[in-house]
Amino acid sequence: MQIPLFAARAPLYSLAMTELSHIRNFSIVAHIDHGKSTLADRLIQLTGTVAERDMKAQILDAMDIERERGITIKANTVRISYPAQDGHTYVLNLIDTPGHVDFAYEVSRSMRAVEGSLLVVDATQGVEAQTLANVYQAIDADHEIVPVLNKIDLPAAEPDRVKEQIEDVIGIDASEAIPISAKTGLGIPDVLEAIVRRLPAPKGDRDAPLKAMLVDSWYDPYLGVVVMIRVMDGVIRKGDQVKMMQTGASYRLDKLAVLTPAMRDIAELGPGEIGVFTASIKQVRDTRVGDTITHEKKPTERPLPGFKPAQPVVFCGLFPVDANDFEALRDAIEKLALNDASFSYEMETSAALGFGFRCGFLGLLHLEVIRDRLEREYDLDLITTAPSVVFRLHMRDGETRELHNPADMPDLTLVDHIEEPRIKATIMVPDEYLGDVLKLCQDRRGIQLDLTYAGSRAMVVYDLPLAEVVFDFYDRLKSVTKGYASFDYQISEYREDNLVKMSILVNDEPVDALAIMVHRDRAEARGRVMVEKLKELIPRHMFKIPIQAAIGSRVIARETLSAMRKDVTAKCYGGDATRKKKLLEKQKAGKKKMRQFGKVEIPQTAFIQALKMDG
Repeated sequence: MQIPLFAARAPLYSLAMTELSHIRNFSIVAHIDHGKSTLADRLIQLTGTVAERDMKAQILDAMDIERERGITIKANTVRISYPAQDGHTYVLNLIDTPGHVDFAYEVSRSMRAVEGSLLVVDATQGVEAQTLANVYQAIDADHEIVPVLNKIDLPAAEPDRVKEQIEDVIGIDASEAIPISAKTGLGIPDVLEAIVRRLPAPKGDRDAPLKAMLVDSWYDPYLGVVVMIRVMDGVIRKGDQVKMMQTGASYRLDKLAVLTPAMRDIAELGPGEIGVFTASIKQVRDTRVGDTITHEKKPTERPLPGFKPAQPVVFCGLFPVDANDFEALRDAIEKLALNDASFSYEMETSAALGFGFRCGFLGLLHLEVIRDRLEREYDLDLITTAPSVVFRLHMRDGETRELHNPADMPDLTLVDHIEEPRIKATIMVPDEYLGDVLKLCQDRRGIQLDLTYAGSRAMVVYDLPLAEVVFDFYDRLKSVTKGYASFDYQISEYREDNLVKMSILVNDEPVDALAIMVHRDRAEARGRVMVEKLKELIPRHMFKIPIQAAIGSRVIARETLSAMRKDVTAKCYGGDATRKKKLLEKQKAGKKKMRQFGKVEIPQTAFIQALKMDG
């Protein structure tokens, strides 16, 4: 693949002050796998921002886990210098955003730092659920949007149909959508020209007091906390004493740089520019995303509106398989939390699993990514308990409590009613799988809100309980639609329902890691399935083990795991029958005693397998 480089006629990368009219700030938004990161690669390659020998696929995806899974997890930024056809050299600040719903928080804050968006749509698949979610975030941020049709080199590409779909479903003009192939580089020069011509220049006053937005922050083992900012007004220089308006903390700038994508030192950043600084900050928690940064001596009067902090929606317990690894797990979680402000944790103990942490995540993929990073980067073996959502308990004394762990449920006589979080889910699915999707949503206590068509694809909008979605809904959806459905959701409200806590007892001992909140009408069926699964998953012991599902003191389902048999009468040759009877009675008494004191070993795979809702 030969791509013509502009580097030959581009001036040497300039770090001098840039005029506002020659700056363009934009993000790339799209559904998963529609080619955001590949398009970013081509823009970087074509403008000669990175030397050809240093170029690699998905250059902005720095984490191993991003490269392996082929997804973007952290929004990444790069500053590009582009000599346009009008003779001027433009500075383009590009933010490559994640496509997955769990990282929508990364997308929303990136949107506030830029003025325009490239909307990338796969010309073979068309508009998907998260295309909608991300483009609506761009519209909310008042962005100018340039539609880009990717993968037009594929035989299955239908650019005209997809243009029509963009206009029908999203409601933006797609007549000037740019056809490209991010893989081969076809049409990339047109994208660069469109960025310059169609996206607006930033606004700002160079002479006003400094007002900069804190867009992101991460921990670097050599530099401490690195803070990414977008300057709105004023100028920031190396050595300045700056103040965070939310926290009131004051710091002196050690280093000021732009990302190309490597850090490159710069003397100052003016209005409309995006860069990073370090100031010997020790913890990411000291730098709140959305905070306003200003000069300590000459502060701005009004801070920027900021962002709402990320609210975890899924909670689960993380426990080390070996109890001796608890301190290593604590260190690993603390280090990981430095780089991810949306991840929360607190210590907890479990009778079955020992010491561990109760962790909060933005969704199930976020949970998987954190768990994989802990296991891979810190060499830990972990047990993950069942994911649960935050329920609201309205007590009889008028108090409202949040329930993060079903095992902490207070006595039901003290609770007036329980509310659960509901979501508004948008599912895009080919017509032939629609029936299966509707049945799946009905089985998960869903309420249909809308059903529309865009060509041969149906767009279904459902009101669903989040608790029914977080565990294996996405897997089931992909399974019933052979992978053709796309799914996006947002939290809508909390609503009262007839919910109860279901406990699982193994050998009459409650296993708190398996306690779940269920709807009362479905508790019996769910309990029966769980005890049947546990009977298969728990290995047989020398004594009989009862496995029960209970609501309060009422047992609603039971299975008995039979004991291993040993023929104690094998050595009795003849003689009186009372000899055999005596041995059997002795064995029976021993098993009874063993059942009283014996410890049941539950394999870690059983914790997750028992909670999956097959069909």
